[in-house]
Amino acid sequence: MPRKATKKHIVTVPEVKKMLESIGEEQLDQFQRRSLDYAAKFSKVDAKTAEKIVKKLMEQFELEEEEAVQVINCMPESIQEVRVFLAGGHKIVETSKLEAILAFLDEYRKKE
Repeated sequence: MPRKATKKHIVTVPEVKKMLESIGEEQLDQFQRRSLDYAAKFSKVDAKTAEKIVKKLMEQFELEEEEAVQVINCMPESIQEVRVFLAGGHKIVETSKLEAILAFLDEYRKKE
């Protein structure tokens, strides 16, 4: 019998990956396996780093948690891409702030 959610918590793709890996692949159903495959392919940083970046984006750049999570999930590489995630509230964000966010993300970006 499925458990009922008691509270809502927004998580990043890397955190989803970590959660599903902790269950063990042999215990996962088909949907969870697909989710793990997606998370493994599209995680831009590890779960611990993602959690740290979310907190810093919220504190340093005053982003909402939802905005910070989406930024981590995609790790944008241009001002236009960052603007997409911050335009949801129809607020105007200064270019200097967007540049600072990009510079901050560059510190954590995986080197390919």
